[in-house]
Amino acid sequence: MDLLIRQARLNDGEALQDIAIENGKIVKIAPTIDENANEVIEAEGRVLIPGLVESHIHLDKALIADREPNKSGTLKEAIQVTAKLKPTFTEEDVYTRAKQALEMIIRRGATTVRTHSEFDPAQGFTGFNMILKLKEEYKDMIDMQVVAFPQEGIFKAPGTEKMMYEAMDMGADVVGGIPYNDAPANEHIDLIFEIAKKYDKDIDLHQDFADEADETSIEYLCEKTIKEGYEGRVSVGHLTALHAMKKDELDRVIGKMAEAKINVMPLPATDLHLGARNDEYNVRRAVTPIRKLRDAGVNICLATNNIRNAFTPYGNGDLIQIAMLAVPVGHLGGADDLPTVLPMITENPAKALGLTDYGIEEGKKADLVLLDTKVKANAIIDIPERVYVIKNGRVTVKVDTKVTINR
Repeated sequence: MDLLIRQARLNDGEALQDIAIENGKIVKIAPTIDENANEVIEAEGRVLIPGLVESHIHLDKALIADREPNKSGTLKEAIQVTAKLKPTFTEEDVYTRAKQALEMIIRRGATTVRTHSEFDPAQGFTGFNMILKLKEEYKDMIDMQVVAFPQEGIFKAPGTEKMMYEAMDMGADVVGGIPYNDAPANEHIDLIFEIAKKYDKDIDLHQDFADEADETSIEYLCEKTIKEGYEGRVSVGHLTALHAMKKDELDRVIGKMAEAKINVMPLPATDLHLGARNDEYNVRRAVTPIRKLRDAGVNICLATNNIRNAFTPYGNGDLIQIAMLAVPVGHLGGADDLPTVLPMITENPAKALGLTDYGIEEGKKADLVLLDTKVKANAIIDIPERVYVIKNGRVTVKVDTKVTINR
C-alpha cells in the first residue's frame, strides 16, 4: 500500500485504528493492519479527521489591507474601498496574493475550498482568470470550486449580466450572487436561477448582509428554491439580518429555510468586524443565529470569508480558529453544543459543496488531517497543530519544527 497511518483516534471512547491508503483511497480501517507500506505515519493516539472544507473565501482580494484601510469599519466603506482598488489589480498581483492565501489555508488543513471570484466591467476577468489558473496548478494540493461572483451587482453594473454567462463558459463551478447589493433583489435572484439552470450548477449567494431585517429577500429565495427544485443546491453566506428578526418572524423564515434545504455559511470573523457599527450601546453581535438555524435542521458551515482586506483586516486562513471564534459568539460551548462545531468545518460544508467521496470510511478519498491532540472533543478548543495534511493519499503538509509544503 502507499500509506499506513498507525493508531489514530477517530472517535473518543473507541479503540485506536490503523488506516491503509492506496491509490488515493482509504482501503482498510482496522485496529491493526499488518501489511507493508511505502510510508508509515505513527499517529500515537492523535485525532484524525477528514480534510477541512473552506466553504466561503475570497482569494482574489486577500492581503490588501495595507493598500487602503477601511477606517469606519463598515460594510459600506469596505465595498467602496475594494471597488476603488480592484481596477488597479494586475494578473500578477492577484496571482501572487491568491497563491499566498491558498497556501495559508492548505498549511492549516483545508483540502477543499470554494472561492468567490469577482469580475465587473471595470476590472474585467483579471482576477477570475488567475483563480482558474491556480485551481489547475494546485489541483494535487486542494480541490477548488470557483464561484462566479458579481460583487458590484448585476443590474447596477451594466455589462455584468453578459459577463456572468461568460464566466460560466470559462469554467466557473458555481453561480454566485449578491441580492442585497443590487436592485431589485428578487429579479437578481431570478436571473441567478436562470443561469444556474442553464448550466446545471449550484448557487451560492451573499445574502441579507445587514444589521437590520427590513429589506430581506431570504424568504423569496426559499420559495424560488423550492419552485425550481433546487433544494440542497443553494448556499448563502453572511445572512446577518436574521439576528434582527423578532422570534415569530425568525421562526417562520428558518422553517422555510429548512424546507428549502438552504446551506448557511456564517462568517464570524467578518460579520463581527463589520456589524453593528452604528450601535452606541448594547452593541449587537450581528452574526446569523447559528444555534437556532442548527436546531431547526439547517446545514451550518463556518467559513473564513476574507483574509486581511477592507472586509476583514486580519486572519491567517485557519478554519479551526474561525470555529473557535464561533463557539462564544454562537453560544456553542455547552456540553451538547461543542461536538456540533467540528462538523461545521468538515462534514457539513462537504455536504453543501456536494462532496460525495468525503469522510473517513473505506472506499472514500484519502483527504485527511492528523491533529496534535488526543481528544476529539477538544479538536476545536485546543486549536491543535495540523501535524499531517494528506490530499488524495499523499502527504502535502508535515509539521516538525517548521511547516513545509510538498508539491
